Parts: sequence; C-alpha cells; structure tokens
Amino acid sequence: MRRYLTFLWQCLRISFVGDWRYYTWMTVLTVVALLGLHAYCKQLVHGLATTGMTDHVSWGLYIANFTYLVGLAAAAAMLVIPVYVYRNMHLNDVVIFGELLAVAVIVMCLLFVTVDLGRPDRFLHLLQRFNFPISMLTWDVIALNGYLLLNLHICGYLLYCAYCGRKPSKTFYVPFVFVAIVWAISIHTVTAFLYVGLGGRPFWNSAIIAPRFLASAFAAGPAFIILTLQVVRRWTSHQVNDDALLLLRRIVQVAMIINIFLLGCELFTEFYTDSTHLASMRYLFFGLHGRHALVPWIWTAIAFNVIATVLLVLPKSRAIVTLNVACVLSIVGIWIEKGMGLIVPAFIPTPLGEIVQYVPTANEILVCLGIWAFGLLLYTIFVRMSVPVLAGELTYEKHYGKPAE
Repeated sequence: MRRYLTFLWQCLRISFVGDWRYYTWMTVLTVVALLGLHAYCKQLVHGLATTGMTDHVSWGLYIANFTYLVGLAAAAAMLVIPVYVYRNMHLNDVVIFGELLAVAVIVMCLLFVTVDLGRPDRFLHLLQRFNFPISMLTWDVIALNGYLLLNLHICGYLLYCAYCGRKPSKTFYVPFVFVAIVWAISIHTVTAFLYVGLGGRPFWNSAIIAPRFLASAFAAGPAFIILTLQVVRRWTSHQVNDDALLLLRRIVQVAMIINIFLLGCELFTEFYTDSTHLASMRYLFFGLHGRHALVPWIWTAIAFNVIATVLLVLPKSRAIVTLNVACVLSIVGIWIEKGMGLIVPAFIPTPLGEIVQYVPTANEILVCLGIWAFGLLLYTIFVRMSVPVLAGELTYEKHYGKPAE
C-alpha cells in the first residue's frame, strides 16, 4: 500500500512539472474551465432558461457533445483489439493513451449529462427509481460508469507495474480487456438506442443509427490519438513507433469510408422513398419554410468528411502533415454531423408541425467550452504522468535506489 501511495504521489507531483509551453497550455485550460464553471453557476441559479433550449427543442448542445464524446470513449476498443487480439505490440503503449482518453472523455460525458439536467439533485430521482432493465437511461448509466471503472483499472494497473519495473500479470488485466472491448461497443450502441427507441421522433427511427455511431466513433477516436501521439513524440522523450501511426491511419481510413457509405444509405432512403421524417432531413440539408440554421453546418461537415476520406485513401496521407490535416477534418466533421446534425433536427418540426429553431446562447456555449477544457486538462495530466513511467524515467527503483519487491 505504501508503494502504491508513493506511485500516486509521484505521478501527481510530476503533473505540475513542465516547460513554459506546458504551463501556458494548462493555464489556458484552467481559465476556460473556470469561466465555464462560472457560467454553470449562473445556469444553476436561473435554470435552463439561460440556454437556447425550449419546450420544443429540449436537447441541444449539451446532448450533442455527450453523443460525440461517448463515441470518442468507445474508440479505445479499436486500439485494444490489434494489441490483445492480433498481438500487434507496436500499439502496446498507445493502448494506454487510448484508455486514458476514454477515462477523461467519460468524465466529460457525465458532466454534460449533469449540466443538461439543470438541477443536479435530479440524480437522486434516477437512483430512487432506477427502473432497470426497462429504461434505456438506466442501461446508459451502467454502461458509462462500468466502462469508466474498467479503463481506470486497466491503465492504472499497467502503469503501476511499469513503475514497479515488473511484468504485468495477465490474470489481473487481460480478462478486463476483453470485457472492455464488448463494453466499448455497448456504450455507443446503448446511446444510439436511446434515440432510436423514441417513437415520437421519427428522425431517429432507423436501425442504421447504431452502426453509424460506431463507424464515426472508430474514426474520430483514433484520429484524436494520432494527434496526441504527435505531441508526445515531439515534446517528450517517449518514442512513438511510425508503424503505430500508420496502423491507426488505416483504422481511421476504413472507419471513415464506412461512415460515408452509411450516411449515403441514409440519405438515399430518406429522399428517394419520401419517408415519414423527410421534413426533418429536408430542414437539416436544405432548410424548411425559410428556416435553415443548420444547413451551412451540415454541408461543412460533409465536405470535411469527404475531404478527410479522400486524403486518407491517397498514399500521400502517409506523410505526417497530410495525416494530421485529415485527422483534424475527421474530428471536426464528425462532431458537427453526429452532434448538432443528429440531435436538433429530430425536434424540427414539432409533432404539431411548428418550426422552432434552436440557437445556443453564449452562456450555454461557455459551459460547453468549460467542460471541454476540463476534459483536456484531465487528459493532459494523465498523459504527463504516464509518459515518464512508460519511458522508464519515473520508477520505484530510481526513487528509492532499490527494485520493488
């Protein structure tokens, strides 16, 4: 226990050590997170009236970010599968970065759910009337918190073994790894079922929603990891294998192709068959009765996704600069398409045929930026703690002058 507490203390202490770039980055994130906290305090006092949400559009920017981030967390499975199923050791250290990302992102997901509730005390109602297994919300609560605990255990155990300089026992983490693979797919599938199961919103009533969620998640997540590895390789002593980057590139490439194909299938089904929720789809892509707030956003998302897919297919994307551009376009394009492009149109028009557009307020945007800043702050701290341990710079033996027993 003493050795484990020493490990935690040293990791915590090293997270406050860095050069001027690190301090600048952390200061900016802290300031934005505090501004977001201040905005949330205003919302806590005045209620959800400080947001752009109404009785007609009751889910907005908060749930859009929640949906996107759940996919980002699930993408850790795409790093785990090549290592533990196909024995590709090039991604051995990369897996830890993916699981640390999953931990930070799940915390962000829980924060977005909290701010969307308006009043945090409503969590007590959820606990008192858990309504398992009928309610999909209870499934989502179990999936998110279970996935958080799984990733905390896996990456925490592997880092602690690296700190002690001993080989991890497969008994203590491999079974949890395979459970986490299934769990990762389930958290995004359950989230998709939350929307698909709402019969009063025909825009979501499609069996293809869950596969689209998974495809976009398995593109955005590894793309974010690729950018993280660029920072780690450039500004730290930890060496990242080029083969790991190229394997992640192939994962993003295949996932983006599948995502574009599924989106094309959805568009054909809606516009060719003149289905029941064509009005919502028409509002999203072309506007409806002079209302077209989301039109430039969705076409921008499609343009970004198509350009990113083309770049990833071309051999030129093996170059780091081109690969990074494709990753940024993928992340932003999927955020728009899967966030605002999926959540808001389902409420327009209303069941009574009214068209009430949703525009997020400045306070609402500031709360979202604060949560994003806090999540990036957590992830930066996690990476800052793990890199010296993985590189062998922070070990029990170097601290005490003797190997761990």
